[in-house]
Amino acid sequence: MQKPNSQRGRFITLEGLDGAGKSTHLNWLADCLRARGLNVIVTREPGGTPLGEKLRALLLNEHMHLETEALLMFAARREHIAQVIAPALERGDWVLSDRFTDASFAYQGGGRGLSWSKLAELEQWVQGSGSAMLQPDITLLFDVSLEVSQARLANGRELDRFEREAADFHQRVRQAYLDRAAASAGRIKCIDSDRPLEVIRAELAGLLEPLFV
Repeated sequence: MQKPNSQRGRFITLEGLDGAGKSTHLNWLADCLRARGLNVIVTREPGGTPLGEKLRALLLNEHMHLETEALLMFAARREHIAQVIAPALERGDWVLSDRFTDASFAYQGGGRGLSWSKLAELEQWVQGSGSAMLQPDITLLFDVSLEVSQARLANGRELDRFEREAADFHQRVRQAYLDRAAASAGRIKCIDSDRPLEVIRAELAGLLEPLFV
């Protein structure tokens, strides 16, 4: 398969509830892209930069006001874009990120109840507006039921403060993801992640194929 004609790289994000399967597929996707001769940057949010990782530690472990939480998420994202994502795309690299702004609409919006209008203002401030807004070329939303998600998390490891939230919080997060997908004009691809691995990966390969045109 030939590399894409465009000099700009591609930006792919993976989203979903904790336990939905993002991490299972992230490195596999990176290996598939590298096998095509592409330079691939694998990163995550919150995090992705030295400052972002420090903010991640606070966000996942320290209780704080809802708006403080949202502002810190977008502060980490601004640094992530400036230091990692935008330079990589300009070089022609492909960026795979475990979460991006859709997660803020799902967790701070759906889960916590922060208004989507405030999140949209932060999105425009941090990512630009109109046709200049930085958005993923495709977002892979791994969707599972709350029961499946919770069962996968119950593996003995220590949970962060988001993972420890009550079931109704995670149900609101899932619904916000689905609502965001419905409004995404096709950017967000919803994947049933409660299927055999080989079936999911065949679907992922097909979803990424248009990016190589």
